[in-house]
Amino acid sequence: MPVYVYAITSDSHPLRLEELHGVGDPPVALHTIGGDSLRAVVSEVPEDLAMSRRDLEAHHAVQQSLGADGSILPLSFGYVAADEEAVRGVLRERAEEFSKTLETLSGRVEFNVKAVENEDGLLRAVLSRSEQARRLNEATRAGGGSYEDRLALGELLAQEVQATEEALAAEIVEALRPLVHSQQLSPPSQRYFLNASFLVEEDRAEEFVRAADELAERYGETAEVRVRGPLPPYSFA
Repeated sequence: MPVYVYAITSDSHPLRLEELHGVGDPPVALHTIGGDSLRAVVSEVPEDLAMSRRDLEAHHAVQQSLGADGSILPLSFGYVAADEEAVRGVLRERAEEFSKTLETLSGRVEFNVKAVENEDGLLRAVLSRSEQARRLNEATRAGGGSYEDRLALGELLAQEVQATEEALAAEIVEALRPLVHSQQLSPPSQRYFLNASFLVEEDRAEEFVRAADELAERYGETAEVRVRGPLPPYSFA
């Protein structure tokens, strides 16, 4: 029978599951599957499992509660194993790897930092420092200037905005680096020019949040800096 897997822990984890409930409606009960030195927290797979807010929150709540009691390897939402024996096999085969990762994650949490451009503020910043951009902007204002001028302005602004975003992203990461154990950077996207995950010691979490909030205020005219966490360490598991 397939099983839904929430997380992997060491066999020393207290695993207080009595008051926790899994995904589904009604929520399914949780239990564990053991390897030699590891445990997987699992449940039956409910028939109505869906990428719904209800199930996402239930999945996250289980991991948050387990993480508060000890180190865990959190699995992404919707991970289903073929059966319990398949889970035991993975726990046995990858016991050394999983145990080392659990040691690395012990006492640490994840924060995610994203940055979204403030288009008007970013363009003002580009125009304030680029004489060529200002000249072309004046020439093309209110429909003036040649086609070549408008094309040159568009290309120049795109280049300058990208360069500014790259510089801002690097500054934010560099400012936070002294506060973290490790980091994972995702490629920029159309939505976020910075998407970074940081593994942070639990006793430095408040310091990290303060530093991130200060960066959000510092760059507020050109970018919106968003901070989420503490989270289960998905990016580092």
